[in-house]
Amino acid sequence: MAAPGSAMKHTFSSLLKQKSPKTSPTKPRGTMAVSMREVDPVFQGAGQKDGLEIWRIEKLQAVPVPKESHGRFFTGDSYVILKTAALKNGSFRHDIHYWLGKDTSQDEAGTAAIKTVELDAALGGRAVQYREVQGNETERFLSYFKPCIIPEEGGIASGFRHAEINEREHVTKLFVCRGKHTVHVKEVPFARSSLNHDDIFILDTKSKIFQFNGSNSSIQERAKALEVVQYLKDTNHEGKCDVGSVEDGKLMADADAGEFWGLFGGFAPLPRKTFSDLNGKDHSFSSNLNKGQAVPVDCDALTRDLLDSTKCYLLDCGSEIYVWMGRETQLEERKRAGSAAEELLREGNRPKSHIVRLMEGFETVIFRSKFSKWPKKADAVVSDESRGKVAALLKRQGFNVKGLAKAAPVKEEPQPQIDCTGNLQVWRVNGSEKTFLSFSEQCKFYSGDCYIFQYSYPGEEGEECLIGTWFGKRSVQEERTTATSVASKMIESLKFQAVMVRLYEGKEPAEFFSIFQNLVIFKGGVSSGYKKFVSENSIEDDTYSENGVALFRVQGSGPENMQAIQVDTAASSLNSSYCYVLHDGDILFTWIGNLSSSMDQELAERQLDVIKPNLQSRMLKEGSEYDQFWKLLGVKSEYPSQKIAKDQESDPHLFSCNFTKGVLKVREIFNFTQDDLMTEDVFVLDCHSCVFIWVGQRVDAKMRAQALSIGEKFLELDILMENSSQETPVYVITEGSEPQFFTRFFTWDSAKSAMHGNSFERRLSIVKDGVKPKLDKPKRRPTTSSSHTGRSSVPDKSQRSRSMSFSPDRVRVRGRSPAFNALAANFENPNARNLSTPPPAVRKPSPKSASPDSTKPPQRAASIAAISASFERPRPTLIPKSIKASPDVNKPQLEASKPKPESNGKDSTPAKDSPAVTLTIQEDMKEGQPEGEEGLPVYPYERLRTSSTNPVTDIDVTRRETYLSAADFRERFGMAKEAFAKLPKWKQNRLKIALQLF
Repeated sequence: MAAPGSAMKHTFSSLLKQKSPKTSPTKPRGTMAVSMREVDPVFQGAGQKDGLEIWRIEKLQAVPVPKESHGRFFTGDSYVILKTAALKNGSFRHDIHYWLGKDTSQDEAGTAAIKTVELDAALGGRAVQYREVQGNETERFLSYFKPCIIPEEGGIASGFRHAEINEREHVTKLFVCRGKHTVHVKEVPFARSSLNHDDIFILDTKSKIFQFNGSNSSIQERAKALEVVQYLKDTNHEGKCDVGSVEDGKLMADADAGEFWGLFGGFAPLPRKTFSDLNGKDHSFSSNLNKGQAVPVDCDALTRDLLDSTKCYLLDCGSEIYVWMGRETQLEERKRAGSAAEELLREGNRPKSHIVRLMEGFETVIFRSKFSKWPKKADAVVSDESRGKVAALLKRQGFNVKGLAKAAPVKEEPQPQIDCTGNLQVWRVNGSEKTFLSFSEQCKFYSGDCYIFQYSYPGEEGEECLIGTWFGKRSVQEERTTATSVASKMIESLKFQAVMVRLYEGKEPAEFFSIFQNLVIFKGGVSSGYKKFVSENSIEDDTYSENGVALFRVQGSGPENMQAIQVDTAASSLNSSYCYVLHDGDILFTWIGNLSSSMDQELAERQLDVIKPNLQSRMLKEGSEYDQFWKLLGVKSEYPSQKIAKDQESDPHLFSCNFTKGVLKVREIFNFTQDDLMTEDVFVLDCHSCVFIWVGQRVDAKMRAQALSIGEKFLELDILMENSSQETPVYVITEGSEPQFFTRFFTWDSAKSAMHGNSFERRLSIVKDGVKPKLDKPKRRPTTSSSHTGRSSVPDKSQRSRSMSFSPDRVRVRGRSPAFNALAANFENPNARNLSTPPPAVRKPSPKSASPDSTKPPQRAASIAAISASFERPRPTLIPKSIKASPDVNKPQLEASKPKPESNGKDSTPAKDSPAVTLTIQEDMKEGQPEGEEGLPVYPYERLRTSSTNPVTDIDVTRRETYLSAADFRERFGMAKEAFAKLPKWKQNRLKIALQLF
């Protein structure tokens, strides 16, 4: 695919309008000028659902083809094919193809072209139309019928004289295959003269199918041809026949080769000149711009301004002719434009060239790339209006137009696709070195610094690892380079079995926030590189100071995904959709935007425990601020009210890559599957919000080292012309280590990526044996969790047993509320503020990510005792100074219930961390009401949690804690039931929320 705006010479034509017998009234600009009387009624209701619809031209009429016959084409027929794809934004994308068999009549071909225009009009004028000729189909068209199409002899025009063969009599056929990603198949004469050294040939005999691999063919082409072998085996032999592989150059020594050549009467040398003309392209030529009846339009460069909405244009690129149709053109004009393009091919004797017809507002990326200037593509508002008008016209004519006007919108928030119970290590880059951050500091970032993080977590088939770099907005290039280099060496030390990600501040994906859970980003920096840069450039150092004035915007989706971002201390930084924390030394305000939710307000309260844990904040609702508040922000001014827009994930596009001497060439693979990922190649998966670089196991070391550069170059070229940001997250993934947030774009079988051999050897093993070969590792367990945290819900004992380490500097307590974050800091600093939050259990780091900084266990009992002071300082004896766990009591209950482990239930230890649930606190019980009544049944904690996968039924859900045993209650709450009952209701609720019992 050429880069947008590349200099190329083409023929550009504008079609002159013929004078109409009647003068029609002037239509508003942007209106689609279509009379529905000219649209074939057979197209009513077309394009209303995802999938394929096919019509065959029979007696110059379009007749629907039943679904069971899709993919079966006859050489004497013409077809109209509609591909409808439901997009993530809720709209439909339509691609119309008219396929012309090599023996079809001129009338049928012309009718197919006209019916294509009518079908587009019925769809509201939003489809891209393609002309397909047998033997030279586009890759997009062939991708609908994987692995291939093999047209049959016959046609409707001659009374259905389709080739009829006795089912018991198998006719030996020879096919030639070409294509690295999409296979073009053509039947050739069964003769030795048909063979050559450049292509792949398939010989389909009665008892065996042979694949002959030309010596000049690639591994990838051979592997793709085997998909055709599998298709023939299933279609012609009911999956029961032998398969033989014949290598060009191997003579009678090979059994398959001997048998193969015997069918040709013996071996003989093949000619060097290739026989196949498959995929041949017409020679391109240069010219100028034409008008109507081929009148050139002179221009120095192609720009969007040359296109007039009231006209149709031809852009002749040699191998393709584009027909651009303005939205204000009549239906007859569009038909004439298509006929003019057909005539241009006939006059030039160019049977292999493609015709692509496009409606204004729905131009393809390739078409737009032909122009040196093309404005940013915006959502076409006119198209929805036009589609609605088409629906209204059809309805008045008695057609069923349900669902035609608009597709159902798809509303989905980005969901983290990663387990959040793993172990996290973070380093800050200082010049050319990295500095390990303690547990209490690893979630505090500075905009002027760069960070490296390593996250090991339970995956679908064992422990997985993610190594990433995070670049602050004001970080220096030197430290960014150091971070990338260090991260690359870490990946290499793990034999490329870890995933690498490059992140920029403000462009983080959902997985990043899920890993860090509670992240605070301060202004300025503390690294040596940043300090040096500020000093050398005489720039004011605005690094955060807890004694100064600072404003934080609080954002996030819940207690396990929340951030506090320091912004400029000015009124313009406020936003009605968020909550903010403002402090000046000991003065502390919490500002509540009018459009913020109760969850936003809860997150702001939680962030106070991190930013200013020792101060009481004054809450201010928008519109009722103190003068002191505005004085701290400077001058009162206007501020926005809409949520800050984030890049939304779009429909994914897969590209194969060739990166040589700094030049990146890509080729899109349509309707891709896992089988398109070849182990010898590098692929780019672009979903707009992030880019994945997939590197096959057999890619050479030099290309592997350039994987990140490929991603950066891809963003720079903006292949899809979406104004992609250079700061878009880039993941580098090695075959065999694919994470769930990558495999979700495929129907994934991890056994395939664990197979031995090259692409051809792997596929041959499957085709021959019918079974997959022995794997290097067990098959991935299917991911069934749909939790908002993206955690695995697959039972795994080993996963739950990784607990009980008490290293404050190393261990990351996963799956817990932000209050637990601050509590964990107490393990490290007993003089810090004590929070009214129950203690978590600290998880043991896995051997892979163990840290040398681990120290002896913290004094857990002392930390728990300190909590009581924040509950009710006059009565510190509410919580015993020393609380011993009762594992013997809890163990039978845990084993009896056998809950399915999930996001926060992976530990089998009694003292477990429990993430808080996002709920609105309701005072539905009287303060001081006892909650430790006798005679109630006892249930294990795992079944009483609100997020349990095996919840208890028939209980009072407002009093879940009363169903805990006395020992389990004391272990979870750090006090007896009697002491808990004496607490104020708000304190009880806070504890219950933290333990997921509210």
